[in-house]
Amino acid sequence: MRLSRYFIPTLREAPSDAQIVSHQLMLRAGMIRQEAAGIYAWLPIGLRVLKKIEQIVREEMDRAGAIEVLMPTLQLADLWRESGRYDDYGDEMLRIKDRHERDLLYGPTAEEVITEIFRAHVKSYKDLPKNFYNIQWKFRDERRPRFGVMRGREFLMKDAYSFDLDEAAARRAYNRMFVAYLNTFARLGLKAVPMRADPGPIGGDLSHEFIILADTGESQVFCHRDLVEMPPPGDVDWDGDLQPIVDQRTALYAATEDMHEAERFEAEVSPDDRLSARGIEVGHIFYFGEKYSRPMRAVVTGPDGQERPIHGGSYGIGVSRLVGGIIEASHDDAGIVWPDAVAPFGAVVINLRPGDSAVDLACEEAYAALKAAGKDPLLDDTDERPGAKFAAMDLIGVPWQLIVGPKGLAEGKVEIKRRSTGERQSLPLAEALQVIGA
Repeated sequence: MRLSRYFIPTLREAPSDAQIVSHQLMLRAGMIRQEAAGIYAWLPIGLRVLKKIEQIVREEMDRAGAIEVLMPTLQLADLWRESGRYDDYGDEMLRIKDRHERDLLYGPTAEEVITEIFRAHVKSYKDLPKNFYNIQWKFRDERRPRFGVMRGREFLMKDAYSFDLDEAAARRAYNRMFVAYLNTFARLGLKAVPMRADPGPIGGDLSHEFIILADTGESQVFCHRDLVEMPPPGDVDWDGDLQPIVDQRTALYAATEDMHEAERFEAEVSPDDRLSARGIEVGHIFYFGEKYSRPMRAVVTGPDGQERPIHGGSYGIGVSRLVGGIIEASHDDAGIVWPDAVAPFGAVVINLRPGDSAVDLACEEAYAALKAAGKDPLLDDTDERPGAKFAAMDLIGVPWQLIVGPKGLAEGKVEIKRRSTGERQSLPLAEALQVIGA
């Protein structure tokens, strides 16, 4: 991608109503533009990051055995009346009517829709277990949308739904998602801690939030310090017993503010191991048993020939929210510090003197090599001043800068900079490309 032909509308200052770092930096870096309160257009580099996060989430869901579907954004109100949630959900649900006066809603979640799909097609225990996931835009009519994409009204979510014959099988499904979430967040460069949580309007008696720690987090969290540095499970036998992995995490104290028990925290965790910090929720999983299957008659024939309601669970990851969450956890005074896996570009080649034939040639060579290596590079071929170029690339958080200028080339060298550490090296071009990974 050549910057002279691209679109990155950076801002020198963030609008005054942007209160938190991620909102400020996303606006300044030209990632999003507000179209209405809590509703954003995703501009090119914001969309690139969003798509990379979405793909990692998709790959980990597939690895755990979930099956992707795409459900509608508009849902029939009658399905929610069946489950009993239509009147209970509250003012956050956007209710509308079509031209035939049918009641519809803009889906804030999709338990009812997926249960209706399941009950129409799955009739026997022999077709279980099943887990369907959906990456789709959702809408919750927040009374006071704020903090940019962290608490917007329209948001991209991955929601998965498991269907099992009984509680034991459903808890195995829960464990698979628990482990998949640990791997997902690790691939995104995040240290996410699973914490006991309130199921809220989803329902059920088993729930965990996955929390990343950040000074600007929305709520207070409490946990054993070891949980923050615990490595992800990695490759596992998805059909095997994952309970030991879950137990390893849940044996140590971790709770959100709503579920915190101060006396238990002090009794179970030594003073040196107690961690109290601000946290951001990036995922939430629930086991809710027969909450939806009983009222909606989602039943299968069991081994004994008798019909029985299935046991369900739901598993959410805020894909668009993660963009803000990663920035909150990883930034500095100069701008965003993206983990390599989700950066909008893997590297940028900065031409300090466009029009100089030697510099242009070296930049083209570097750009082609990075592109061939799959580094998804950006070529800054604009006529901006060097200082402005460096500031812009620090702001948008490109992990590697490869800087080419006439003075360095005269000495047979280019400069590379690692965004995360600020480390700079002057090297021959071939060596510089090897360091970056081309």
